[in-house]
Amino acid sequence: MTEVLDVRAVRKARRAELGTFLKSRRAKISPDDVGLPPGPRRRTPGLRREEVAQLSGIGVTWYTWLEQGRQINVSVQVLDAVARTLALDDAERGHLYRLADVPTVPSPHANTALPAEMQTILDHLTPLPAAVLSAKYDLLAFNESYAALCPGFLLGERNVARRVFLTPQCCNTYKHSWDDLRRMVAYLRGAYAKNLDDPTWQEFIEEMCTASPDFAALWARNDVAVPANRIKQIRNLAIGELEMFITSMSLPAVSGAWVQIYTPTTETQWSQLRKLLAMTPEQQHAPWEEHRRQYHSAAAAG
Repeated sequence: MTEVLDVRAVRKARRAELGTFLKSRRAKISPDDVGLPPGPRRRTPGLRREEVAQLSGIGVTWYTWLEQGRQINVSVQVLDAVARTLALDDAERGHLYRLADVPTVPSPHANTALPAEMQTILDHLTPLPAAVLSAKYDLLAFNESYAALCPGFLLGERNVARRVFLTPQCCNTYKHSWDDLRRMVAYLRGAYAKNLDDPTWQEFIEEMCTASPDFAALWARNDVAVPANRIKQIRNLAIGELEMFITSMSLPAVSGAWVQIYTPTTETQWSQLRKLLAMTPEQQHAPWEEHRRQYHSAAAAG
């Protein structure tokens, strides 16, 4: 009984916060902003409730109840209309949906433009290899240490998931266990659910399931996970295997993006990394090129 009361109290508080939020956003929009005449006797700045309702194409009573925090069921379409009228940005739009108890918050518009300072940050993490990945494992940025450690991820279309599942084990950058693969697909499953309105996600998942039986089998499990800080074996043909901690951190400035930082697990692994980074780019890449020529000539041509 106490749990039920707590849930009701939370919902009531959330609805009250929703009303306060809508009033504050309404006050920021002037009639002139939306092409309305200022009108006489405006006692408060911003739009009136009936004006928001009219511009959103919904009933005045319905919008009034929404702003009063009443326990009404609101559709995504209504919230979309209100968000457009109030010129909400992505963060405000997501906040609106959460306060209105919408089960699935529509994903914000994709933004893959990295802040200008991001590359500088990555470069200053050297000698630690570091990269920025999108929610789909697209490689958005990386430093020179990452390029030396994981050159296989820079081939062709720079997508880590594609390279992991579609590259032969002999020259795959990650020496994977089945659990590693399971967690990668489980993370993609969670990210996919946040981007159901994006057709490029559907195309990506269909492509991966078609190209990789392992990916298809793991996708069918419907597991969900988030990136974890884990120890991973990195295969590098110029230096051998390196054991690294992978630390993952979200990057709120870019929708769905996150940073991966690789740290050697022991002093011996540090020595191996320093040895690799002391090589010239030609020395780092030569073993990979030779391997592809000898065993994967068709892939090397691509």
